[in-house]
Amino acid sequence: MDAFFASVEQRDHPELRGIPLAVGYDGPRGVVATASYEARRYGIHSAMPMMRAKRLCPHLTIVPGSYARYKEVSSQVHAIFHDYTDLIEPISLDEAFLDVTENKRQIPLAVDIAREIRQRIRDEVHLTASAGISYNKLLAKIASDWRKPDGMTTIHPDRALDFLAQLRVEKLWGVGPRTAEKMHYMGIFTGGDLREVPLQHLMEVFGKMGKVYYDFARGIDNRPVETEWIRKSVGCERTFLEDIYKPSAVLVELYHATEELVRRIAKSDFEGHTLTLKVKFSDFTQITRSLTVQHSLLDKDGILPVAKRLLKEVGYSADHPIRLLGLSVSNPTMEAEAHRVEWVEGFLEFTD
Repeated sequence: MDAFFASVEQRDHPELRGIPLAVGYDGPRGVVATASYEARRYGIHSAMPMMRAKRLCPHLTIVPGSYARYKEVSSQVHAIFHDYTDLIEPISLDEAFLDVTENKRQIPLAVDIAREIRQRIRDEVHLTASAGISYNKLLAKIASDWRKPDGMTTIHPDRALDFLAQLRVEKLWGVGPRTAEKMHYMGIFTGGDLREVPLQHLMEVFGKMGKVYYDFARGIDNRPVETEWIRKSVGCERTFLEDIYKPSAVLVELYHATEELVRRIAKSDFEGHTLTLKVKFSDFTQITRSLTVQHSLLDKDGILPVAKRLLKEVGYSADHPIRLLGLSVSNPTMEAEAHRVEWVEGFLEFTD
């Protein structure tokens, strides 16, 4: 979906149409959840601090949004998807992969299915969606972002390698800012550059992800569309209204985070063995510290001592205060066996 939260607000509230709009909390520590395309012209984007967004666009309109409403609209869109296939992998409320190799409507070409779905979303939900069509999830994802908003792109197997050769590595799945920086230092700027690097060297530098990058540069992505979502972690985090640095204040917040995490673990019926502490500082630098234990991390007595141990590894002070604190539990007790499925063509990806 295109700028999903903002588009729903503009659809439901005509006075918001055509103006720079951000959905999110309008406060000193608020962040942008979604920005309308009018706002994006000013450089505003998701996850940007709201204060910075308002500096970039002083006349920005901000609305708090309604998660329940967005979830309702998302269900309407997914109902349309299910008219064509049940092989759907939701990524978020506004993004999903569809395997239409064999589809309910017996439509031969994936591009025709994508065109029909997009038209139905426009007619029935009164929103626009962008779609990417290709033979695997990697390329469908890249294609879905290529002609936004309200666009559709097909990457055919015959032109995939040429397409990837010109693609900036930042566009590849799993290549974040730090990885891209490391690749640039190595002289890797495009998929073509990446294709020239031997597998062994990529694995020496990037570990297991080196093999993933090696395959991606060649258009290889053997992940099937997973219709059953398996929870891998449970977590919580909080951005403070004011930065904290006193040990007593940090410990109090760590205690509150532990209590919240315990509530979420109980609600999710989740068991894990690895605790991760996330700390973001006032300068927006961020670190994580993790520790794996033998016992299941389920309650305060089991989690808090581990959290305190991780906190000892974090350096903070009045000159380097903490802006955000988070805790998460991962490494489930029972890992589901990965499905081994062969498939060839017909993947769609709809994205914000």
